[in-house]
Amino acid sequence: MKDMNKYINKISPKSLIHSKWTKVNVTNKEKHFIITVVKYDENQTVVSCMIEAVMTKNEYEIDWRKLKDNNNWRIGWQ
Repeated sequence: MKDMNKYINKISPKSLIHSKWTKVNVTNKEKHFIITVVKYDENQTVVSCMIEAVMTKNEYEIDWRKLKDNNNWRIGWQ
C-alpha cells in the first residue's frame, strides 16, 4: 500500500491567506494562483476561500481542502 501522506499538501486554514499555489493541469494559461480572501465563521472554520490566477486576474471560489490534493495543486509557484 502506498503512503498516502506524500500525496497530500499539508496546509493550515490559518495560513491560507496570500499563500501561493501552482495548478498541475493548466487551463486557460492559468498556472500560478494566490489566495486573496479567506472568511471564517465564529469558530474559526473556513467558510469561503477565493483564489486568483496571477496572469489573468480571474478569481474563483474554491473549497480550500481541494488544495490538499497533490495531484491537482502544488504549494508555491513551480
